[in-house]
Amino acid sequence: MEVRSHRPRWSIVVPYYNEAKFIQNTLISLAEQRYRDFEMILVDNASTDGSEKVCRAVMARYPDIRVRYLREERQGQLYALEAGLAAVTTEFLATCDADTTYPPHYLELCTELFDRHGEKVVAVMAADIYDEPGTLPSRLRRIHKLLVSKILIKQAHTGGYGHSFRTDAFRSSGGYSHLYWPYVLFDHELMHRIFRFGRSKYHYDLWCRASDRRASRATVGWNLYERILYHLTHYSLKNWFFYSFLRRRFDMRGLSPLNLRNERSWE
Repeated sequence: MEVRSHRPRWSIVVPYYNEAKFIQNTLISLAEQRYRDFEMILVDNASTDGSEKVCRAVMARYPDIRVRYLREERQGQLYALEAGLAAVTTEFLATCDADTTYPPHYLELCTELFDRHGEKVVAVMAADIYDEPGTLPSRLRRIHKLLVSKILIKQAHTGGYGHSFRTDAFRSSGGYSHLYWPYVLFDHELMHRIFRFGRSKYHYDLWCRASDRRASRATVGWNLYERILYHLTHYSLKNWFFYSFLRRRFDMRGLSPLNLRNERSWE
């Protein structure tokens, strides 16, 4: 492995649990980015299927990329994210899911958007698509995400698989933390805190191809009423929405981050 003589601008954090069948494609898509000034932080969340061995075999093909391998024994993606993001020392960071693939221009476009818009933009967000990017459903989904982000500002319209941040703003917000929000939808709650430090930016050409396994998460998220209320609640009332209204309801339903692991289809 070639060790860089300078600190890269980006850290890509990928938490994973028993993703031996899926993570190879994710890592290849990230390792073959056109923009090369990044490191990767891979966090094994106590896998039992040899996922780390797969990661090491894939990344051995890319000796120019600095890779750090971490292990987090506390069960749940939130804890793995906490561990990985605590290790970030770069200007920018991206969180990526282990069953999602990213186009070669992903980091290049993220960097361009951050540099073009300056420090007022603290988060750059990618749309999730489920078909080839040139298909009509994918084009419509990307247009929809872009338009909605311009209408419903200071809200999250994509999950943590497509988030990137200025690290300083991420740190100032408190970052991912079970102390703030020990429930599912921790990516949306994080964005609520991030918006105190600036705004987010979407772009039609910024997308990632998510796994259709995501459909199995329908039982561990918010319901239609809660989602509609999220969109209708003004940002000035979002503290009430998350920390009074939604917290109480998620407590009653027992929606901890571990539910994502227990109820997701892994085959």
